[in-house]
Amino acid sequence: MTRITTLAALAALGLAAGGCAFNQGPTTPANNRTLNSLHQPVVQRTDYVLDLSSSGDALSEAELQRLDAWLQSIGTGYGDSLAIDEPRGFFSPQARDAITRIAADYGMEVADGAPVLTGNVQPGMVRVIATRTTASVSGCPDWSEPDIIATTSSTSNYGCATNSNLAAMVANPEDLVLGQEGTTIGSGTTASRAVRTYRARQPGSAPSLPSASTGGQ
Repeated sequence: MTRITTLAALAALGLAAGGCAFNQGPTTPANNRTLNSLHQPVVQRTDYVLDLSSSGDALSEAELQRLDAWLQSIGTGYGDSLAIDEPRGFFSPQARDAITRIAADYGMEVADGAPVLTGNVQPGMVRVIATRTTASVSGCPDWSEPDIIATTSSTSNYGCATNSNLAAMVANPEDLVLGQEGTTIGSGTTASRAVRTYRARQPGSAPSLPSASTGGQ
């Protein structure tokens, strides 16, 4: 009988604790009881589109100047990518070469493919697409919690510093979403190169340091 009473009491405590967790409401940075921060980087992608009129297989000087002015107006810089799209069945090598040269002035490379956008490229046009991806953590810093309370939850600002620094330092923000495909090819060879060089070196084979007098003339 004592055991049954004890189990009943434990069950009642469990229901009470479950009720407290249930009444907690939506998880917020202030009542987060996990080790996962709710302040996560948000990746945003913006596509800028410019249609250039082609003349045969090339672009006129006026269109190239318009492209250069457009790249300046959108603040093209490090981290942006450039793509070229043409009507189905058309390929303009001279126009692509000219666009690639202008893109090189801004430190950009032209991607092999082009993102899928609404609206088709009309015949006689060449579409240039500049893509900019950014990462940021909104709502940081978060000092909404009035003071430090002895609870089992994290603070409202938990994770802000780490994830904000990650979002600011990542070279390609898209890696936060897709990542990079890893490879093990050559990694073992590269890692052991220094060890092989050290072991293959004959003792005393390195040239001695040149001697120099420290006395005055």
